[in-house]
Amino acid sequence: MEEVSQAASETVEAVDGVHLTQLVVGERMSAQQFHIEPGAVVPEHSHDHEQIGFVVSGAFTFFIDGEESVVSSGDSYVIPGGEPHRVENRTDEPVTGIDVFSPPRIDPDWRD
Repeated sequence: MEEVSQAASETVEAVDGVHLTQLVVGERMSAQQFHIEPGAVVPEHSHDHEQIGFVVSGAFTFFIDGEESVVSSGDSYVIPGGEPHRVENRTDEPVTGIDVFSPPRIDPDWRD
């Protein structure tokens, strides 16, 4: 088993108000923590990785295939690989949670 302390993980501001921390990378999946400030937007993007997530606190809106879905504290979601999606935090509170990717996102674009 490999244990990784959160203190050892770097947090980056991928876009204005969107903070991502690569928590751990395994052979078949990876996990990242997100913190999205009120009013922040994750621009539309896609990746080959299947993405599952869990919202720890707050709420945000996903835009996928022309539809809006509000995901709130305690909710989980699945985004198939290759599916274009974007996210907006339309609330007055930050949203935090965890995303898991398979296969692992070893070097995500936001690390550039």
